[in-house]
Amino acid sequence: MLVAMSPENNFLTVAQAAEKWNISERRIRTLCAQNRIAGAVQIGRGWKIPVGAEKPSDARFSRTENLLFEIDEKKRLLDTLRPFTQGEIERLNEEFTTEYTYNSNAIEGNTLTLRETDLVLRGLTIDKKPLSHHLEAIGHKEAFDYVASLVRKKEMLSERVIKDIHYLVLADKKEDRGVYRKIPVTIAGAVHEPVQPYLIQPKIETLLSEYDANTEHIVTRLARFHIEFEAIHPFIDGNGRTGRLLVNLELMKAGFPPINIKFADRLAYYDAFDEYHAKHNLGAMEKLFARALLERLDLYISLKL
Repeated sequence: MLVAMSPENNFLTVAQAAEKWNISERRIRTLCAQNRIAGAVQIGRGWKIPVGAEKPSDARFSRTENLLFEIDEKKRLLDTLRPFTQGEIERLNEEFTTEYTYNSNAIEGNTLTLRETDLVLRGLTIDKKPLSHHLEAIGHKEAFDYVASLVRKKEMLSERVIKDIHYLVLADKKEDRGVYRKIPVTIAGAVHEPVQPYLIQPKIETLLSEYDANTEHIVTRLARFHIEFEAIHPFIDGNGRTGRLLVNLELMKAGFPPINIKFADRLAYYDAFDEYHAKHNLGAMEKLFARALLERLDLYISLKL
């Protein structure tokens, strides 16, 4: 929708508003994104704020901001408790990988139960379950193992990394692995329609550039990145699993534990996409990610206290 702008001198930049109100630029952007500064207008990736806009009071700060503050506090505590022993790391990784693989695949329609997923990852075959579902479980585990190796190398997020992760995820569709889709697609029931195939590469390049330049809280950055990645929908299949693995790649590189969006939360997860596309509300995905991260931080901390 086109917005009629007043003359430039009627608006403040984010930096000017932050200086005027003595709060951080990140908080200004958060307040704008959550529609808590009257008249604020988004121009590209930036914001313009009316000169006469009032500073929101502390009482109006959202639950999301409180969650982000809590995350930062728990991350600082966790940093004081590190390092973990090799045994602790192995236990955490083994339990998480199975649950994460089960939930991420189940969101996309895989019928293996948590117990069955565990058995498949141990090399067993489940009777009466499709071979493709076995391959999805194995592929997802291999993709997460690959993500862990990228974290150790502090690998930058890139098109190559995205395609490599997707190649491992899509173990049951060899011709489509690591290759951008060549046909238009729709997402049943979704508000947003994915871009045409010829726009995928430039959109991905822009997304990566904007993510790299984004200075928001890591949870906010990744909530925005994840929604925009899924909106592009670059692959014919496996976009959700790949996107969630990319989120964990970046969290782990930043020193956070990986998160697990659970099958039980799939409706809230789907609704978060619609909230963003229909109402420009990032808060729903932020909260989902933040709560999942707090759960993981609490687990890590509990093992060391």
